[in-house]
Amino acid sequence: MKILVTGGAGFIGSHFVGASLKAGHRVAVLDKLTYAGRSENLSDLGPDRGFDGLIVGDICDHSDVRRALQSFRPDVLVHMAAETHVGNSITAGREVFLSTNVNGTNVLLNEFLNYWNGRRRPKSFRFIHVSTDEVYGSLRKYEACWTEDSPYKPNNPYAASKAASDHLVRSYWHTWGLPAIITHCSNNYGHWQHPEKVIPIWIGQCLSGAPMTVHGTGQNIRDWVHVDDHCRGLLAALDKGKVGEVYNFGGMCERSNLSIARMVYRSVFGIEPDDACTQHTPDRPGNDLRYGINIGKAYGQLGWEPGPPIEDRMADVVKWYMDNPGYETSFGC
Repeated sequence: MKILVTGGAGFIGSHFVGASLKAGHRVAVLDKLTYAGRSENLSDLGPDRGFDGLIVGDICDHSDVRRALQSFRPDVLVHMAAETHVGNSITAGREVFLSTNVNGTNVLLNEFLNYWNGRRRPKSFRFIHVSTDEVYGSLRKYEACWTEDSPYKPNNPYAASKAASDHLVRSYWHTWGLPAIITHCSNNYGHWQHPEKVIPIWIGQCLSGAPMTVHGTGQNIRDWVHVDDHCRGLLAALDKGKVGEVYNFGGMCERSNLSIARMVYRSVFGIEPDDACTQHTPDRPGNDLRYGINIGKAYGQLGWEPGPPIEDRMADVVKWYMDNPGYETSFGC
């Protein structure tokens, strides 16, 4: 199978490229190489492994998307390109979230629909739209986890832009029969994550001798899924998923932000943390209390479930960042 991955030079995207190649697929990447994308993430791949190369282009540009589709002629488009930093969507640059996440998705849908129609609508074609659990809003502490039928209640501009893109994807499936599948994932973690994300930030602060900065009380709860588990889920959706369906991928691993910070400290130093290891800062505007995903549908229809919990994997993640001390500077950080 030939898979075109948008945003494939980013954190989740590059992991998915590697997983797809291991599964025997041919892969090409369309990526604008913004601040969060690195061609180096794909540097150890080549044609001998099934990688057909990086196409530098903008998903908001019809001609770039059309060029990628016509040159690579994929069977599947996996759409990961997105602006994802919640803080950036709140403090500045909100327009780029609408441009990339909403308009860019619409451009991809238009061009893939034309491409699909031009190829006589083969049944193997798929448009896999990778989204976020944040479209569902926030859960109360003891509320049941989200399912694929949970209502959308986005609470920040990033989540709202992803919700809008989800609705666009669904509309193309319902109106034109475009063979689309939508997936939602919880917080990802693992190697090569951009240093703007919280776990790499905390690791870096520990290594520099600074306290770890925690928003508010640190009692906000997130569900954590390892990036490799998420990629397995996406491949399962591609292999077994039904067109028009939505699948949620979570780690069944809800933890408070403060407990994750302490876990990082423990993994870096090998000792139990005290209160001095963290520094609490004013909470982010509109910070959601809790995210939690019910994976029953993914388990039942796709045979997917996450691997070991974050406690069993944090030491490996921390070791990778400690072994790659210059990683953040490759992003210009």
